[in-house]
Amino acid sequence: MTRSSALQDWGIRTVPGWLAQRYRDEGRWTADSLGSTVAAGLSRAPHLSFHVRSTVRPYTGTLGDVDRAARSLAQGLRAQGIGPGSVVVLQLPNWVEAAITFWAATYIGAVVVPVVHFYGPKEVGYILDDTRPAVIVTPDRFGRTDHLQQYEQLLAERDDTPLWLVVGDRRRQDLPRGATPFHQMLESDPLGAPEAVDPAAPAIVGFTSGTTLNPKGVVHSHQTIGWEVRQCDGFYGKGGPPQIVGTPVGHFMGMINAFLLPLVRSEPVHLIDVWDPAEVLRAMGERGLGIAGGPPYFLTSLLDHADFTPEHLALIPYMGLGGAMVPEAFTERATREGITVYRSYGSTEHPSITASLVGDAADKRLRTDGRVLPGAEIRLDRGGEILSRGADCFIGYTDPELTARAFDADGWYRTGDMGTVDGDGCLTITDRVTDVIIRGGENISAQEVESLLLRMEQIAEVSVVAEPDPRLGEHATAVIRPHDAASPVSLDDVRSHLAAAGLARQKWPESIHLVADFPRTATGKIQKFRLRERVRDGSLGRPR
Repeated sequence: MTRSSALQDWGIRTVPGWLAQRYRDEGRWTADSLGSTVAAGLSRAPHLSFHVRSTVRPYTGTLGDVDRAARSLAQGLRAQGIGPGSVVVLQLPNWVEAAITFWAATYIGAVVVPVVHFYGPKEVGYILDDTRPAVIVTPDRFGRTDHLQQYEQLLAERDDTPLWLVVGDRRRQDLPRGATPFHQMLESDPLGAPEAVDPAAPAIVGFTSGTTLNPKGVVHSHQTIGWEVRQCDGFYGKGGPPQIVGTPVGHFMGMINAFLLPLVRSEPVHLIDVWDPAEVLRAMGERGLGIAGGPPYFLTSLLDHADFTPEHLALIPYMGLGGAMVPEAFTERATREGITVYRSYGSTEHPSITASLVGDAADKRLRTDGRVLPGAEIRLDRGGEILSRGADCFIGYTDPELTARAFDADGWYRTGDMGTVDGDGCLTITDRVTDVIIRGGENISAQEVESLLLRMEQIAEVSVVAEPDPRLGEHATAVIRPHDAASPVSLDDVRSHLAAAGLARQKWPESIHLVADFPRTATGKIQKFRLRERVRDGSLGRPR
C-alpha cells in the first residue's frame, strides 16, 4: 500500500495514440523504467569513482558503494509503504545523499521532485502544496539556509505528515519532532530488482527554475526521460577529460547530467556543491577534470578568473551551450580560445529539440542552435513562435490549466520562444515572446541589442528589458554588469557603440542600469522577470 499523492490532480495529457505508437515503433519509447535503466548502468561499471568536492560534506567512493546505499534506502522506504506513484521531494546540494535518494526512488518507482537547494519557504511551500509528497529529504542546513527551521514551520502548517529525512551529523534527539536522520534509513538489507512500473507513468517533476513569477511543475514520464538521456548521449561531445557537474542536482537537467547520463555512458561522477570558479579551477587541476556543457555563464566565470591557465584550457576541448540564448560574441570568444563550441536548444518542458554537433561547420555551430534532433519536430506559427513535439517532450504540468493552454490536439507544444529556420534546416532562437519590447507600437528584440552590446570590451554581461515610458508605453533599458566597476560604461558609450554597429536608433536603450550581479536561476540564467520588477519598482536605482 503506497502513500497517496497529488498525481490524480495533475494535468497529465493524453499523447495522441498515433504519435505514441510512432515513438514506440521508432524505439524511442521503450518498456524500460528509470529504475531498470539505473540498475543496468550501475551494474556495468560499479568500480568507477564517485567524488563530491565540498567544504562541508565531501565524499570519495565508487558507483557500487553508492548503489548499495541506494538499494538499502529503497528497501527502507518500501517498508514505510512508499512505492510506485509516491512523491519524493529532494532538496539537497550536490552531495552523495542526493544520488542515493534519486537512485533509491527510481528503484521503487516513486516520482522524484528535485528542488534547488537555495529555494526558500515561498517556493518550497508552493511545491509541497502542488505535489503532496510522501517523503522529503533535506540537509539540516546549507550555506545561509537553516532547512530545519524552514521545514519545521512548513510541515507544522500541513495536514499530511510526510516522512522527513535529514542529511547531516545531528542525532535524532537534536532534530525537530518528526524528522529522521537520513543515515538511519540506510540500515535495511539492500533491495533486489527494481519495482516494475508503467513506463508512461510520471517519473520526475522538474519545477521551472525561476524565469517566470511562479514555478511550474513539469511532469516527465519514464519514457520521456529515458529518451532524453539516450538523446543527450548521442549529441553530447565524446572524449576529453571526466566532467565536473556544478549545475545543482536540484535542477531538472542537473539531476539528469549527474545521475543518469554517466550511467548510460559508463563514466565516473564528479560533483561540486558550490560553483566557485576558483575552486572549480582547483578541482580541474588536481583531478584532470573538465567542463563540457551548460549556460555561457559557467564558462565565462572560468575564462575571466585570474587563476585560469593554458592547462585549464586544455581540459575544455569542446563546450555545449544551451539553457539560454547564446550571444555570438561569446561563441566567437570561446572559439578564439581554441574551444570547439556547439549549441543546442531545449527547456525543462522539452529538453532536447535542436542541436549542432562538434563536427558541424563552424558557422552552424557558432551562429545557430542546430538542426532538429531525432524524435523531435518543430514548426513556426505566423508570429514566429516555435512549436515543438517529440519523444522527450513532457506529459503535462501539475496545473491542468497550464497543460491545456500549452498543447494543441495534435501534441504541439507552444515554447514561448521566437525563432527562424535557415535553408539548411538550422534553427536560430531570436527572442522570448515575453522579451519583445514594444516601443510606441514597434517591436524591439532584446536579444538583438544584447548581442551587439556584448561586443563592448567594458561589458561582462547585459540584459535588455522594458522600462515604462509615459509617452511610448515602454522603451528599452540595458542592465549592465561591467568588467571593471571602477571604469563603468556610460549611456553615451552604449549609444556610440550601437551607432557604429548600424543598429536603428529607435532600438537603442534609452537608459542604463549598472549592477554588480544579476538575479539568476540555478543554472546561471538571468531572471529577466525579476529585473523587470526591479526596474518598475525603482529598486535598481535611478537609471543613467
